[in-house]
Parts: sequence; C-alpha cells; structure tokens
Amino acid sequence: MILSPTLKPIVDFAHPLSMWLLLALTLYTMYLGFQIRRTRSAEGDVKKELIKKKFNLKHHQTSSLLLALMVLGTLGGMASTYTENHKLFFSPHLLVGLGMTGLIAVSASLTPFMQKGNDIARYSHITINVALLGLFGWQAVTGTQIVQKILSN
Repeated sequence: MILSPTLKPIVDFAHPLSMWLLLALTLYTMYLGFQIRRTRSAEGDVKKELIKKKFNLKHHQTSSLLLALMVLGTLGGMASTYTENHKLFFSPHLLVGLGMTGLIAVSASLTPFMQKGNDIARYSHITINVALLGLFGWQAVTGTQIVQKILSN
C-alpha cells in the first residue's frame, strides 16, 4: 500500500505522539491509584475529604481508557509499521509493546478480586503496573530512537 504524501506524516507520527500522551495518562492513573491507597488508610475527617474526591471512580475510568488506548496503540503502531515497510520488524520495541499489552490486560483482570478485598490481587496489580510503567519509559526511549531514524531518512 502506497500512502499519499499528505497521509504519510500522520501515519508515521500518530503512534509515537499518542504513546507519549498515553504515558502521561499512565502517570495520572498511577497517581489516582496511590490516592486510593491513601484514602483506604486515612481516618476521620481526612478520610471523608479524600472520599469526596472520588479517586476510586476516576481511577477506574482512566484505567478503562488506558486499557483501550494501549491495545489500540499497539495495533496502530504495528499497522503503521506494516503499511510503511510491508513487514513488521522483530525488535525489542515490538516485543515489549506486545508484552505491555498483555500485562495491562492481566492487571485489569485483577479488578474483581481487588474489589472483594484480595490483597494478593491488589499487590499483584500494583507490581504489574509499576513494571508496566518502567517498560513504558523504556519504550519511550526506544520509540524516540525509531522516530529519529525515520526523520533521518
């Protein structure tokens, strides 16, 4: 498939730009998760004030959006690469991106167990998401290197 000169920059840069926005959303979602933990351990008036801020609801909403956008971003990145090069490059960036998509799905699947008070699920959720954030940071670096390569061609 040959792209028109108008569409080519959009296809080339939609994935990297959306992933940077997704990284920011990931950081915000993590902040909300920490606020939920803070609310859970608070007492008295402090707890009442934190509950009013609805961190739990905001965390669930942003997490749902994050899951959907991560899956779509992964597929979009693969589609963009395939459209441009007529193949996918078997690279650490691809493999880590696919792994991250699996990790976020596993993390989301723990929600019903956490809602029932399962601490193993809760700590697993936190551990997976911290690992996911680390991988996301690494993906940002390798993705930037890929973009620099595209720009130099």
